[in-house]
Amino acid sequence: MIVDICFSVISHSHGFLLHRLLSQMNSQPRLAGARVIVTLNLSSEPFDETLYKSLDLIVLRNIKPKGFGANHNAAFKHCSSEWFCILNPDLVLLDDEPFTSMVEHLSDDDLLKVAKVGLIAPQVIGSDSVPEDSVRTNLTPWSLLRRTLGYRLSPQVLNDAQLGTPFFWVAGMCLLTRSEAYFSIGGFDERFFLYCEDYDLCTRLYNAGWAIRLDKKAHIIHEARRDSHSNSRYLRLHLLSLIKVWFSSAFWRVTLLSYKNK
Repeated sequence: MIVDICFSVISHSHGFLLHRLLSQMNSQPRLAGARVIVTLNLSSEPFDETLYKSLDLIVLRNIKPKGFGANHNAAFKHCSSEWFCILNPDLVLLDDEPFTSMVEHLSDDDLLKVAKVGLIAPQVIGSDSVPEDSVRTNLTPWSLLRRTLGYRLSPQVLNDAQLGTPFFWVAGMCLLTRSEAYFSIGGFDERFFLYCEDYDLCTRLYNAGWAIRLDKKAHIIHEARRDSHSNSRYLRLHLLSLIKVWFSSAFWRVTLLSYKNK
């Protein structure tokens, strides 16, 4: 059975990384015919869509570069599937793709739960097979300070994050969202640029009554770039996004609920 998933990938001159990911997806039998929306953020980037004949490709070329959220929101307009999957181009698949299994792992009793699962993320590992800290507690100034000092303790995730249970959020390199949920909150908030869009998306889904799930049985490799650590412009954008987070109503509602749920 082919699971109903539409994928969105943004390339900012990622070249080889984009080709590697699409080639791997193209070779997966269960992804045959899957719609993949490739956004070329730089209009001059070369791209040969004939290399991926098993995929239903839609290629979007931006006249001017857009941010992470704006690009995925534009791609979502081309999605007619039950699930909308956000992918970074610097991902590497293991032997089997994890996307279809993440949907299939939703058990029948999920339909009986108060909150439907609105977002699923796999366990993200680095190229050294060590799990990344892609699952995080609430993004407070204090948690950021602990991360800066090297204390990167991921929360112990035993259940879904939903109203009435502790909040956690997942980093945006691989997010499988229910299209209904994504649409209901208006997708990404485009006021964020490059950073914290993933946190904001998770908080608004949580606040709207959707559940967030970490699927520990599904794995994907992420070859990360840490531009915010080495480039002053990216660091400034990161700080501006953090300020927007801490002045947002979504942040304060999650923060107050987190204290209540302790």
